[in-house]
Amino acid sequence: MQVLELWRYPVKSLQGERVDETELTADGVTGDRRFAIFDLGSGLGLTARRVPELLFASAELLPDGSVRITTPDGAVAADDAALSAWLGRPVALRAADEVGTRGYENPRDAERDDPVDWEIFNGARGPFHDSARARVSLVSIGSIGSWDRRRFRSNVLLEGDGEDALVGSEIMIGGAVLEVMKRIDRCVMTTRPQPGGIGADLDVLRTINRERDRCIAVGALVRRPGRVRVGDRVRGAAEGSEAP
Repeated sequence: MQVLELWRYPVKSLQGERVDETELTADGVTGDRRFAIFDLGSGLGLTARRVPELLFASAELLPDGSVRITTPDGAVAADDAALSAWLGRPVALRAADEVGTRGYENPRDAERDDPVDWEIFNGARGPFHDSARARVSLVSIGSIGSWDRRRFRSNVLLEGDGEDALVGSEIMIGGAVLEVMKRIDRCVMTTRPQPGGIGADLDVLRTINRERDRCIAVGALVRRPGRVRVGDRVRGAAEGSEAP
């Protein structure tokens, strides 16, 4: 397998940035999920599970480590007041190092267009990942087939297929060593509309649930930091051989 694309998502649930190379650290891709928008009323982090319009804004990581958010009308949201006006509720942008325990919402019934029953779960500390066992996510072209890869918001898009077989092993990509911890179980996020003609489609999640045991992509932890570039091959960490 070979790296086709690399992505970072500076703000949770907003559109991300495609990069040619990046540094992988213990926190994952540099700049990935370093900010999230919080609802000041509930205290919960907002995601496109609850607020699908988040996916229509974009986030750009700036050289000083801050972020620039562009709302769907093309305006730059300069502060929390602008974000609140856009989303129609009091919200605040928070950096990962400003927030301790953080909660998010997930609908109990993803089949409903407007779910009324939500469960709250606690995400990982550090960057705003849902799981502490998945700081870097990887998915292959073979797994996503004809679906748009943006539905799955993975950091690493791979040529070929077979990433599920990497779970439980250490791999090397470029100068980094990763331990592949888990298959990633999917939620209603995969069905949400996005810019560029990606429509709402509950059949995406139905198919994943039916044919892939609710999972697509794998999550990994970085065991040795290093630089990764588009074109790098995935190799077994122990022997340096190419992974299947």
